[in-house]
Amino acid sequence: MLDFLNEANWWCLLLLLFLAFILGWLLCRWSLKKKYKTALEECERKNALLSNSNYQKANSTFSNSSSNDNDASSQIRAIKTMDQGGIPVTNIPEIESSDKPKLNFERFGKADASQKDDLKLISGVGPFIEEKLNSIGIYTFDQISKFSKEDIDTVTELIQFFPGRIERDKWTEQAKKLKDQ
Repeated sequence: MLDFLNEANWWCLLLLLFLAFILGWLLCRWSLKKKYKTALEECERKNALLSNSNYQKANSTFSNSSSNDNDASSQIRAIKTMDQGGIPVTNIPEIESSDKPKLNFERFGKADASQKDDLKLISGVGPFIEEKLNSIGIYTFDQISKFSKEDIDTVTELIQFFPGRIERDKWTEQAKKLKDQ
């Protein structure tokens, strides 16, 4: 008889635990449903405001650009920078800009890739900056050693480097020492 009562107690305990689990699960769903319902309503309200404002801006932009179809500067152009497989495109066409500064190669000399020095030996020049310098025609220590203040400003703007970094790292002095070696 004791075995039967002991077994019945276990079944009652198991049933009570199962009922407590079901009750907890239902209360949790009800609570979260209420919480997420208010959050969803707020999100839908903001989304409606955003889509309405974007629609008005898109219409005004579209109507302005359609009236200026002949104006090439108002059109947006995409430039292909990566090929299939993530390979960078090397011959990216530059958009002509009158405000882009020009380097005075007569002051510090011209060089080409056949005369190229390892510019990474200059402190502050890594592979990325060396590539940028090469892209604007700077290949040798001799060129860098002859930079004037104007040239430094122009190079900084062309390679989009931190202003003042060339002077702080003393690229011209380092290039003079490396050129003489």
